Amino acid sequence: MGDTAISWTDKVWNPTTGCSVVSPGCEHCYAEALSLRHGWSKKPWTAINAAENVVLHPDRLDLPLRWRKPARIFVNSMSDLFHEQIPDWFIDQVFAVMVSAPQHTFQVLTKRPARMRDYLTAPDRERDISEQVCASQMPVGCPLYKCSEDCEMDGIEWLAPNIWLGTSVEDQRRADERIPDLVATPAAVRFLSCEPLLGQIDLTPWLPYYTACGASRDPETVAALDELFRAVVKRMGGPGIDWVIDGGESGPGFRAANPDWFRSLRDQCAAAGIRYFHKQDSGLRPGKGTLLDGVEHHAFPEVAERAAGEAVA
Repeated sequence: MGDTAISWTDKVWNPTTGCSVVSPGCEHCYAEALSLRHGWSKKPWTAINAAENVVLHPDRLDLPLRWRKPARIFVNSMSDLFHEQIPDWFIDQVFAVMVSAPQHTFQVLTKRPARMRDYLTAPDRERDISEQVCASQMPVGCPLYKCSEDCEMDGIEWLAPNIWLGTSVEDQRRADERIPDLVATPAAVRFLSCEPLLGQIDLTPWLPYYTACGASRDPETVAALDELFRAVVKRMGGPGIDWVIDGGESGPGFRAANPDWFRSLRDQCAAAGIRYFHKQDSGLRPGKGTLLDGVEHHAFPEVAERAAGEAVA
């Protein structure tokens, strides 16, 4: 566990493993294939086998605290943090670690954004996570390390800018179902993983000024609408979606993606000022197909650029 070849992250951290199929994007799941091949799971990742396949690993919780060099960390590349089998109290501990390691950026990706929304909007969530931070006495970067016994957990930034929350959307149906739950979830950064991309996706319902500006061909009107919407967005604390990743399916039996599907997402993001990351084309081994129309698109949210700039300075 640690370094990874996934191009939009630096490391993987799996405090839980195992999952179950919820939609067509799961059909050729690399995590399931690896787990079955290596014997980490004994049965296919179906709902009926989830209780046996989904495993908590408390011994892995402190791994990010040992990684001193700042890194982007993909949380649960071999599972889903918001799977029904993972109890809230364990998710509290995962968030406590993320809060306690501000040197890292944590990328939490789920196909169950409704539960993520419910979890993070629960009335006592801040208290529960704060108590886990104090109870574990995490020494690396903990804002409350060596706090007094009468501490009321003041000062914990439990929805910190180093915690990014995302959902997977492989087609329009899944976008329509999952994105509303994501944008209703409090987060410093919200992102989409459109991989494996199985159809064209229209994001305009969640990119309001893309629609408004695109309705006018007058450059001055477009500029005025753009400026107005950006001002509103700033006052509201940020847009609904901050980052879009896309990629085609790989491996035996891959389902081919139409390049126009990638182009559409690229163009929607460009028009709306959203950061766009094209991971790969579809193919048996698409490692070299990381360019879209001959151009590399590997943009990250602005918060990542600011953090990188501060680190260099």
